Amino acid sequence: MKLEKNTIYLEDCNKFMEKLDDSIFDVIVTSPPYNLNKKYSTYSDNRERADYLSWMNEVAKQSQRVLKDNGSFFLNFGDKPSDPWMSFDVAREFGKYYQLQNVIHWIKHISIPKSYSDTKTNEHNGDISMGHFKPINTNRFLNQCHEYIFHFTKNGNVNLDKLAIGVPYQHESNLTRWKTKNNKRDRGNVWFIRYDNKQGAVKPIKHPAEFPYRLPYLCIKLHGLKEDMLVYDPFMGIGNTAIAAQYLNVSYVGTDIDENYIKHANDRLKEVKDIINQQKIE
Repeated sequence: MKLEKNTIYLEDCNKFMEKLDDSIFDVIVTSPPYNLNKKYSTYSDNRERADYLSWMNEVAKQSQRVLKDNGSFFLNFGDKPSDPWMSFDVAREFGKYYQLQNVIHWIKHISIPKSYSDTKTNEHNGDISMGHFKPINTNRFLNQCHEYIFHFTKNGNVNLDKLAIGVPYQHESNLTRWKTKNNKRDRGNVWFIRYDNKQGAVKPIKHPAEFPYRLPYLCIKLHGLKEDMLVYDPFMGIGNTAIAAQYLNVSYVGTDIDENYIKHANDRLKEVKDIINQQKIE
């Protein structure tokens, strides 16, 4: 099958990957349905557990074949509080074909005690809370304020461009302490990423499990940008991985089974193309 770059295909991802040659993609980054009974318009998100894990196994098998030997697969996955094992069960299915090279924690909400902050600049009376918080009606479980990003590679030995998403040292003394001239350090495996409050003027379409486009942006950049790079999202949804690729000036391919999501994604991509030179998302 000949691929058209910068295209989102209306296809099931496994059937799509079956038609592809080996070793095509530099990076695969995605967030599949979590089997939490979310209300997708064309997909039933309540499979039997064994059936769901078998499906994830097939995604892992097919993706491993179409990923380059030095490629990266970033799998974003979250649990419901009453079933904290699902992320690990899915990761085990991928572990049958991949090495788990890194585990990244996407922090969606965090509260920082006032005593930990700079009191000279802190105008809050209590804890500082940042990010998206949705209360849950239970006394048994804690609110899920994070999700996993599993970084899989074929051999567990892929070099990353860590400083491409690095963060500045907080004090110049660290440069001497760590014997470096670079004013940035490794971001580490804990990423606080807000949900996007607004993405241009295109009227949003409801999607039950959207991740912010800065998540795939950081993943792609961490892997390392290069000429003729190709990124794939098997569950493209409303296009945030494609938007991230567009910001990074790399090519993308996506698949989704929902025609409305694809239409909305393409509308958003056209809009972003018009503003891409005026907006930074570092």
